[in-house]
Amino acid sequence: MNRRRQKKLTRGLVRAAMLGDEAEARRLLRAGADARRPDAQGTTPLYAASVHGAAGIARMLLEAGAEPDAESGHGSEGLPLCAAACWGHTETVRVLLGHGADPHIREDGGSGMSPLEWALRGPYPETAEALRNAGASVAGDRRPGVGSGPVAPGGSESAR
Repeated sequence: MNRRRQKKLTRGLVRAAMLGDEAEARRLLRAGADARRPDAQGTTPLYAASVHGAAGIARMLLEAGAEPDAESGHGSEGLPLCAAACWGHTETVRVLLGHGADPHIREDGGSGMSPLEWALRGPYPETAEALRNAGASVAGDRRPGVGSGPVAPGGSESAR
């Protein structure tokens, strides 16, 4: 497939993911769109689906080979799991975790926030619970100001 066609397919796939258009995403994947390829701005289709809570499209992309822990953007976006957690998209979080997303991963090459910290900041308790059930925790984090903060009512950690 030529480069121009692949760019067009990728652009369409990212757009379909943002709009939650499962039929269009499926059509583009069948036409040869690469689920792993970012668009010209660096946005991956999986990140777009995750930030918009399109769990069905996220599942489709993961089954087509998208990497659950690939950072999106040119330093301006982040990780699919963090994006879904940040906006309280619990079903998308579950899909990502079910396809191997690391609940302990941090954005910005390991120096940024974790998915659980994003969910706690929301606050999105159902999303935080899904992450805790996958083993996520802010306790024991050695970065300054994280993991040593006050404990929220009910004994859960709080993110700063």
